[in-house]
Amino acid sequence: MIEVKNLTKLYGDFIAVDNISFTVNKGEIVGFLGPNGAGKTTTMKMLTCYLSPNKGEIKLNNLDVFENSLDVRKNIGYLPENTPVYEDLNVIESLEFFAQIHHIDTEKRDKAIKRVIESCGLGEKLKNEVSELSKGYKQRLGLAQALIHNPDILILDEPTTGLDPNQIAEIRDLIKEIGKNKTIILSTHILSEVEATCDRVIIINRGKIVGQDTPEGLKLRSEAANVVYIEFEGKLREAEEILRQIEGVKNLYKVDCDLPKVHRLRIETENDLDLRKEINHALQKNEMELLEMRKEKASLEEVFRQLTSN
Repeated sequence: MIEVKNLTKLYGDFIAVDNISFTVNKGEIVGFLGPNGAGKTTTMKMLTCYLSPNKGEIKLNNLDVFENSLDVRKNIGYLPENTPVYEDLNVIESLEFFAQIHHIDTEKRDKAIKRVIESCGLGEKLKNEVSELSKGYKQRLGLAQALIHNPDILILDEPTTGLDPNQIAEIRDLIKEIGKNKTIILSTHILSEVEATCDRVIIINRGKIVGQDTPEGLKLRSEAANVVYIEFEGKLREAEEILRQIEGVKNLYKVDCDLPKVHRLRIETENDLDLRKEINHALQKNEMELLEMRKEKASLEEVFRQLTSN
């Protein structure tokens, strides 16, 4: 489990991370999102004990990063944005090296290496030089290195950067499988990957947390979540007057339509109100023919823009 309370980091007079608080529970995969310079990487480095905060508290599995720094590091696996691999070693040599620097006992070392080879799908590449691996396999190796000591917590900084769509899907599935038994926080710019991978999302902007919820919960905060489009036959002005009387309707806008005797309207509603039944009933009651009705689909990208725009 990761617990962060009132975390602040300054670089001179610049506030990189500004009094943020959040938790990540065991078995949870949390996406940490933000534009460039928002404070994502700085936060990640503080979680891994690489940077010291100016103020606040960080606990990983109830271990304080100030008082128990070495024990904290034993409990985490970290994959930075630029995957740390040694090009002149082969895959099995790389894993043996990382097992040694994590002080895994000799009698347990082979078992640990076999475990990450299987979980990260490296079996076919053990004798390959790291310099010969594709970027996708280098990322797999980076994950294996971060997992070799079987940490409870995994911290991933842009784990799919530079990968092609097939490689992204492979790494995404791998993270989801690993996340069943571990606490994972990952930063990324790829919002579709967050929706497909993460249980919860934290959005940071200018050092402050501006949104924190499940992907679906965040999408409900989008303006698009409160918009309905209708297409109908009937008198436009009469329909507008009828629809404005429905409780929860904020605004109506006419939308261009090329069909004869057919009108289109964009209807904005109050937050979290689904008025499709009321709209349908009102039009039918007044003998107007409803041809189409659809609720605008909200996207995480739109919410991200709303929360991080200047």
